[in-house]
Amino acid sequence: MAEQGENMNKSDSTSEPNQDELILAQQRQIEKEISDSIPLVGDKELITSLNNEYSADNIYLEKVRDLATKYKFIRRTRPDGNCFFRAFSYANIERLLGKPDEFEAFYKVAENSKDGLVKLGFQQLTVDDFYDTYMEVLKRLKNIENLSEAYKELHSVFNEQGFSDYMVVYLRLLTSGQLQKEHDFYSCFIEGDRTVADFCHQEVEPMYKESDHIHIIAACAALQTGVKVIYMDRGIGKACTEHDLPEGTSPTVHLLYRPGHYDILYQ
Repeated sequence: MAEQGENMNKSDSTSEPNQDELILAQQRQIEKEISDSIPLVGDKELITSLNNEYSADNIYLEKVRDLATKYKFIRRTRPDGNCFFRAFSYANIERLLGKPDEFEAFYKVAENSKDGLVKLGFQQLTVDDFYDTYMEVLKRLKNIENLSEAYKELHSVFNEQGFSDYMVVYLRLLTSGQLQKEHDFYSCFIEGDRTVADFCHQEVEPMYKESDHIHIIAACAALQTGVKVIYMDRGIGKACTEHDLPEGTSPTVHLLYRPGHYDILYQ
């Protein structure tokens, strides 16, 4: 009986980690289902729609009020770890629609970008598919003369998983290329013993990896533009914190950052 009891205890103790794993797996599945139910890129909403999320939180409500003095609309993105790259790519292309000269200049930057990646050592076979899709989307939008139709097409493309994810991957590759091209500068911002290349392979190129300042600065440099990031958290004060990245640039894209997530803002 004692031996049987010992065996039962052993059985119980070995089953505990499995139970924990099951709970974690179930939690991940629930999070995935919630994430998948949210559009990759949503429609424009009034900035005051944020009040519904923070109806019982006075700190955040004060900051929503501050935000509403500067921005009228928000466009939400899916919280899947790709939100910065998806929001930045969408907003950057959106602001170029109806500006043919600026769009053409950006198109040429994008058109020449693959050669730069190959020179840095990226495998052409790896880059080709993502580059081709990126250029296909830009070409498609470039050829739409009706501005309203161009906006609709942009929104449609960014909500088709295949196209949308390829746009994200290519911007991730461009960001990685920028970091590696200027590795002496960016190495100062990387903690630990990792090289810039290691950081890129582990934190920039893989899908669903979240972004930080270093990703934003490199992505802006790669696309030759600037971003204003509005930070809304539980920090002291009633106003949100603003940062123009890279420092000293005139931002053309405005993003709202809440811990772990980016959405698009419109003045």
